[in-house]
Amino acid sequence: MNRGRRKLCRWLLVLAVCAAPLPALSFAASGSGAPRWDQLSPREREILRPFAGRWDRLPAERRERLRRGAERWEHLSPQQRERVRQRFRRWRELSPAQRERIRRRFEEFRRLPPADQERIRRRYQWFRSLPPERRRELRERWRRLSPQQRREFLQRRRPHFGAGHPR
Repeated sequence: MNRGRRKLCRWLLVLAVCAAPLPALSFAASGSGAPRWDQLSPREREILRPFAGRWDRLPAERRERLRRGAERWEHLSPQQRERVRQRFRRWRELSPAQRERIRRRFEEFRRLPPADQERIRRRYQWFRSLPPERRRELRERWRRLSPQQRREFLQRRRPHFGAGHPR
């Protein structure tokens, strides 16, 4: 498999993992809930070609994620594709421990009630809208807090969350 194809496959995996869940499609003919290679469209087969020889042996869940990722990839603008590439590069640079922490936090976020997820998204957008120097200042203030001060701050900000809430 050439280097370009491997990169595309990695991006598809990242896109499949990071994208919002789509309604599951039914592939009754496959019996496994995911499409067999011969059930993919010609364009899907072209994008997913690196998996051709082992596609039908992949777990159904992974096949479906890859197929949805290929579908989403097709509909991305060049700017969106570049953003996915940049995110994947940053992801690859993380240590395994950092990746695991992010996965855990993402799962914890997904288990939150929708209203709490929306509140977090709004706060994130607020933070991202700040000038870079203000964001740096806030990050630095956070870093200077002791672990106890951080806990107290979070408890004041989010009193309705239990002790197991991600910090």
